[in-house]
Amino acid sequence: MTIRIKDYWRNFIDGEFVDGASGERIAVENPATAEPIAEVARAMPADIDRAVAAARRAFESRTLWEMRPAARGDLMFAVARHLGDLVEEIAAVECLDNGKTLAAGRNEVALTQRYLQYYGGMADKLEGRQIPLGEGFIDYTVHAPFGVSAQIVPWNGPLPVGARSVACALVTGNTVVLKSPEDSPLSLFLFAEACARAGVPRGAVNIVCGYGHDAGAALASHRDIDHIVFTGSVATGQSVLRAAAERVIPCVMELGGKSGGIVHADADLERTARSAARGIFHHAGQICSAGSRLIVHRSLCEDLIARLKVEAESRKVGPGIDGCDMGPLISARQLAKVEALCKVGVAEGARLVTGGGRVPGLKGHFMQPTIFADVRPDMRIFHEEFFGPVVVVTPFDTPEEAVAIANGTEYGLAAGVYTRDLKLAHWTADRLVAGQIYVNEWWAGGVETPFGGTKRSGYGREKGQEALLGYVQTKNVGIRL
Repeated sequence: MTIRIKDYWRNFIDGEFVDGASGERIAVENPATAEPIAEVARAMPADIDRAVAAARRAFESRTLWEMRPAARGDLMFAVARHLGDLVEEIAAVECLDNGKTLAAGRNEVALTQRYLQYYGGMADKLEGRQIPLGEGFIDYTVHAPFGVSAQIVPWNGPLPVGARSVACALVTGNTVVLKSPEDSPLSLFLFAEACARAGVPRGAVNIVCGYGHDAGAALASHRDIDHIVFTGSVATGQSVLRAAAERVIPCVMELGGKSGGIVHADADLERTARSAARGIFHHAGQICSAGSRLIVHRSLCEDLIARLKVEAESRKVGPGIDGCDMGPLISARQLAKVEALCKVGVAEGARLVTGGGRVPGLKGHFMQPTIFADVRPDMRIFHEEFFGPVVVVTPFDTPEEAVAIANGTEYGLAAGVYTRDLKLAHWTADRLVAGQIYVNEWWAGGVETPFGGTKRSGYGREKGQEALLGYVQTKNVGIRL
């Protein structure tokens, strides 16, 4: 199947699509073929200045803030409708610049629409409170926007991740400058098109594509931003936080993980194998909350590994455009990183059950679904994030040991529990240190459920009602009558 997209994409600043100030461009590659498919205008610090200035003007105009909250919600519904008009174009670019299947690209649009509709419906429900101070006083609180929200979005799911942050910002009266990922930027330009068609005020949403070391750094350290939302690696997150600390800017940080699922002795092995396989092989493991560790009761270990091996080896790996089960990693750089860490695992003495390297004979950045067994907690592959389709399996003997092993990394984004015993499920969930716990189904939950990390996986929450609290500050008004 052949699909085409336009050759050149421009940044969206102050309600218009514009070239970069330097005239430079960034080549966008198809990870399934390792060939360029388009170019985008490269945003440099001068473009960041222009975008932040547009967002500042839009915020200072108070256009969004003075709208009735329900009207801000209606804007999100309108964006969702216009996004639906672009579904086939978005599916095509998700397939070509991100490696997803066409069906997965369409699902990304549906998920993004759900975020927009959810937060559109929440716009008029974020309420303050009245505080009794006694005779002669009235005191109340309101939720006030921060101002200009700087948002840096990852390449693994740019459209839904970017849109949910934009939606939270707009319904609470903030304006946005969003840096899209240079590896996979195109769907967010189509989101910008939907915002323009829906009548989002000029300058309220600005979307630019640039490299992290110049555009991203310029945005995070900009003197005129008020708030940062970041999803990415711990190392880059630390750089963002250092820049934020200089100006005491509040942040919402999601920094990845090494999420572990505990498989207790009474677990349903057939369901567990299916769920665990989806949890690590979906989108080739390029998901922050992927289930990259399994902590399995020793009595079940070999049986579950055999079932996982069948799941892994039955997956057809290849270009998303061909409808394969698992697509490519995003870049040659990412594939090399995953392969190198697999070699570390072999050298450390872990048992390679299947996979372990790139798929031979394919031109793009394809990694085999990979399983390591007999992985000890002192191994690098137990602690380091692959961000690829690699799961490591560690045995345990007691529930207490399982929890200690699961909690034994610096991350704390997600965790899982597989058991038929409800009491044991609650006991385990209570003791796991993670932002979300999945019981008997990896990724149980949805748009409505708060998502975020503990420990080095970050702080703040996205998704659900709780996310909105990360985009507002409480203002207290005390009145002497």
